[in-house]
Amino acid sequence: MNKCYLGSQNNVKLDAVKEVLINYEVVGLSVDSKVGKQPLSDEETIKGAYNRSSSLPKDGLRIGLEAGVHLHNDILFLVNWGVLIDEADNVYYAGGTRIPLDDFIKDKLFKEGFELADVMDEYLNTNGIKYKEGAIGYYTSNYIKRKDIFVHIVKLLYGQYERRKSS
Repeated sequence: MNKCYLGSQNNVKLDAVKEVLINYEVVGLSVDSKVGKQPLSDEETIKGAYNRSSSLPKDGLRIGLEAGVHLHNDILFLVNWGVLIDEADNVYYAGGTRIPLDDFIKDKLFKEGFELADVMDEYLNTNGIKYKEGAIGYYTSNYIKRKDIFVHIVKLLYGQYERRKSS
């Protein structure tokens, strides 16, 4: 069976990869994103996804998935990015989610150094939102859950990989 490594042991990310790569053995490994616990820009979120994927064993596909935020025109957006590196070291990038977050979150993240999941857990009086529906679940009335945004990214990544293989 083909092998795919994921640079995370988060069950939401693992379930997303397993849903898309049904013909792969998916192995989640804990690796350091080498960015802050809360990526605060597209650049940092992409770098985190890349660092996760590039830290994985090279005997299969390597995927890094990262969620973050990005400030644009004073609006804070939830974002997510992924990077897939294949056995030949070709690198594929994909970005997805863009949804505005409430203004009160900006200060908590940028001035007080909190992680979005912690802010959401406190605000919603929940625990472990990043392992469940995520902030995206709250902001979309659970029409979209955290797993959904990562499924989308993995499809974008794997689609690019398949296209390159068939060229």
